[in-house]
Amino acid sequence: MVKKTENIEEYKVSTLYFSPTGTTKRIVAGIANRLMGKDENLRINKIDFTLPKYREKGRQFSKDDLVIVGVPVYAGRVPNVLIKYLNSIHSNGALAVALVVYGNRNYDDALIELRDILDSNGFRVIAGAAFIGQHSFSNTLAKGRPDGKDMKIVNDFTDRLYDKIINLNNFETIAIKGNSSYRKYYKPIDKEGKPRDIRSVEPKTSDNCIDCKICSNLCPMGSIDYEDVSKLNGICIKCNACVKNCPTNSKYFDDHIYLTHKTELEMEFKERKEPEIFI
Repeated sequence: MVKKTENIEEYKVSTLYFSPTGTTKRIVAGIANRLMGKDENLRINKIDFTLPKYREKGRQFSKDDLVIVGVPVYAGRVPNVLIKYLNSIHSNGALAVALVVYGNRNYDDALIELRDILDSNGFRVIAGAAFIGQHSFSNTLAKGRPDGKDMKIVNDFTDRLYDKIINLNNFETIAIKGNSSYRKYYKPIDKEGKPRDIRSVEPKTSDNCIDCKICSNLCPMGSIDYEDVSKLNGICIKCNACVKNCPTNSKYFDDHIYLTHKTELEMEFKERKEPEIFI
């Protein structure tokens, strides 16, 4: 049990996030900035585990920590490439906030899965939320999000989180919408109802490449060869960090199945979704 506190300073606050294209980072940073605006003495430890070298070792927290954990949604779930790292984090009774960010299709069971991972590692998950960010595949689906309207909800969520922390002295893991037996990873299907498999699809590199190495330095799987950025030495998770950050638009996908799926997402899910919060 954590004693009732007059302010949030009694906690060591950390943000912990995976954000290849920056949308999850914007949400997490928005919460952190709002908290610091409420308490000028508050300092927040920022832990970005997007790059492989920052996932080599686990993390240790204590009951005096508050950890804001953010991940993107991939195929309706927590990205499976992050499970090992997330399970290497030891909470020792710390408080946690679970955040997922999805590209306007659906977050399915990603948020309840993240809550369960944190709960199984001893965190007391006192709040959770699913926010929307521009889809990693697309320049039009949820374009520009999180936007101003989203950030107002981020601020409201943070205000409620702050009030909960300073007014309660007993915290329990919260209920989250979703299935305890998680849905299978979402797969696109063709007109005959057969699943389309895009796992092996890789980005291509055009002759416009200036060999700046940005793509290799940003790849969250460390898969883009530093000496020859047109080559992959590992898996591609289709995060599009290389595509969206290339200064000469040299990285691209041309696989027909991938592009068909991208177009279908843009057409079917263009109606604006709104964030959901649990606190």
